Amino acid sequence: MLDTTWIQPPFDIVRAAHAELIVTDLQRAKEFYVHLLGLVVSEERQNVIYLRGYEERLHHSLALRQGPVAMLDHLAFRVASPEHLVLLARFYEQQGCPVRWVQNEEEGMEQALRVQDPCGFIVEFFYFMQPVESLLRRYDLYRGSHIQRIDHFNLHVPDVQSAFDYYKQLGFRCSEYTVTSSPDKQLWAAWLYRKPTIHDVALTNGTGPRLHHLGFWVSEAQDILHTCDRFAAAGQNMAIERGPGRHGVSNAFFLYLRDPDDFRIELYTCDYFTGDPDFEPMRWTVDDPRRGTFWGHIAPVSWFEESSLVKGLDGKPAQLQLASLKERPMTVI
Repeated sequence: MLDTTWIQPPFDIVRAAHAELIVTDLQRAKEFYVHLLGLVVSEERQNVIYLRGYEERLHHSLALRQGPVAMLDHLAFRVASPEHLVLLARFYEQQGCPVRWVQNEEEGMEQALRVQDPCGFIVEFFYFMQPVESLLRRYDLYRGSHIQRIDHFNLHVPDVQSAFDYYKQLGFRCSEYTVTSSPDKQLWAAWLYRKPTIHDVALTNGTGPRLHHLGFWVSEAQDILHTCDRFAAAGQNMAIERGPGRHGVSNAFFLYLRDPDDFRIELYTCDYFTGDPDFEPMRWTVDDPRRGTFWGHIAPVSWFEESSLVKGLDGKPAQLQLASLKERPMTVI
């Protein structure tokens, strides 16, 4: 039986806040994220573009930076106050993790804490980011997929149980989880949250550390259907990897796209509220055909096997470890 008891640490992580991707062709990436998906450009420099959704009030939720190898640079979470950065630094130092304070390394940000976490990802924590105008009600400016905000990170990790235990220490709660078939029933995937929705982070069994996908929230299912039509009309139908469909896990309506560097992007809507103090997580088995796609559709092999590299402390792709569990479902999360 999985222990999902909530642990409340002395620091308060608010939500998944932004990610930075290293892309090999910034102009091709801009065509995908700005002209097709319709993300808003907050700021553009020679080698980096900062983007956000229409609802967002902070400078950026996605940064695209030119580089020689496509990989995740870092993930970032916002905390509730500047003092909590100090508490997090102390926590990671006690864990024996590399810790570094950064200043003005991203446009719109001042001080932040960067660590390499026990799962092998470079993770940033911050409190302040330059505020910008929310365009939520500027319907006259809406373009592309009408993306409102960043929602979650999905990570391929070789040992989901140890990653789950680590995120529990950070104060994350579990909304849903998947176990392998009897008799062992080991943890295969978990959805963990800080904001009161299904997840800020999903942990999936697989070779890692790798980034499986970034999830972005749209207001309604029609935005996802419109995206499919838009990509097809632009001759970019091959970018559609999976969906549209409805997940069993999370109940969300979804679409998965692949960008020019094969980063996987999910458009996501219609999940549910998890903010009640007595909320109990839902358990699935890996062989339940409704889990990955509620309608029973089988996902492509690429969805299981392919994920994006992540940057290590030396600036090169982090060394990978094989997944500890070999079982693979017929459908996916």
